[in-house]
Amino acid sequence: MPDSGFLAALHPPVTLPDPAPSAAPVSPEEKPPHTPPDDSALQRILRGPTGPGTASIARPGGLGPAPADTGAPAPAAPAEGRAVPGLYHHPVPEPDPVRVEEVSRRIKLWAEEEVQLYPEEWEGQFDGFSVGRYMVGCHPDAPTVDHLMLATRLMVAENAVDDCYCEDHGGSPVGLGGRLLLAHTAIDPFHTTAEYAPPWRESLASDAPRRAYRSAMDYFVRAVGPSQTDRYRHDMARLHMGYLAEAAWAQTGHVPEVWEYLAMRQFNNFRPCPTITDTVGGYELPADLHARPDMQRVIALAGNATTIVNDLYSYTKELKSPGRHLNLPVVLAEREQLSDRDAYLKAIEIHNELQHSFEAAAAELAKACPLPPVLRFLKGVATWVDGNHDWHRTNTYRYSLPDFW
Repeated sequence: MPDSGFLAALHPPVTLPDPAPSAAPVSPEEKPPHTPPDDSALQRILRGPTGPGTASIARPGGLGPAPADTGAPAPAAPAEGRAVPGLYHHPVPEPDPVRVEEVSRRIKLWAEEEVQLYPEEWEGQFDGFSVGRYMVGCHPDAPTVDHLMLATRLMVAENAVDDCYCEDHGGSPVGLGGRLLLAHTAIDPFHTTAEYAPPWRESLASDAPRRAYRSAMDYFVRAVGPSQTDRYRHDMARLHMGYLAEAAWAQTGHVPEVWEYLAMRQFNNFRPCPTITDTVGGYELPADLHARPDMQRVIALAGNATTIVNDLYSYTKELKSPGRHLNLPVVLAEREQLSDRDAYLKAIEIHNELQHSFEAAAAELAKACPLPPVLRFLKGVATWVDGNHDWHRTNTYRYSLPDFW
């Protein structure tokens, strides 16, 4: 079991409503063994950056460091929804309802008026995504709503690309590479001759995904440093490569081996979101610290664990959708000849091992490199992981659990 001191440091106790009667209790034996992380290192993460050099964390001229805490968020009634039984996770406090409302208002205004993101008949789906609650829950340390909006626009733009190019709203694996390449130029600009630049610029307004990418990235670039911008572009290229692998398998009818599927999900995952946790927090993790192999391992494990969370919560939604959707339980069932229930339960075990590995790797890095921006970034990534789970747990508009318990 995880060391209690470690969890107390990184995840302050939160009281949630009792789970539904059908949710089975989790016993310690269900959790895979792991080496307890170093408690003192995580205590430093929880405290955040202090001492000499702290002021240099923020980029001069940027959005600035987070201000001192001015009080607890306004109380809110706990949201409905239950966790996947047996899933190793950490409860989080209810997101600040004032911020949730304001982010929700601003993002809808942006979607409707600035980028014309969706037709009127999709409005209910946009509202049901609950992106305001999502981003406030993942970034409780954001100094201002403006900081939160940087992440919120990017999140909505990423989902527009996924829905319109890949899946729910006219998406198809056929020709996906060309569409993704052109969309990627909205976040990683095309440098060409004077003759061909105008038609490219005109193309950026040709569909909703490109309009959203371009606008969200414009806000982002104006607010952050060049290394943070380049980091995000790199992680978006990883995401698009993952989309293409999944599309190729769909076109050929290939069901990957479990390890192949997990490799694809290391790229087609949430990584672009936690990797900008410093941006949303109002400071910058220097490029050399972000590039450390042990930091890259922490970020990869965080993305991998949170992506399996998505597989588990979206399982029934995807089964009801047209066509065949690859997710971890489906791949496990076919490749390892498991029943649907046993495959789903094994996917929970795989998530739990990844989550434990993430926490152990974060603690090891905190001990090896206890610099203020590193400690704060690790705390931010862990908070994002927890907030991402809570959004999946509470978004009953999108998700429901299978009847396996």
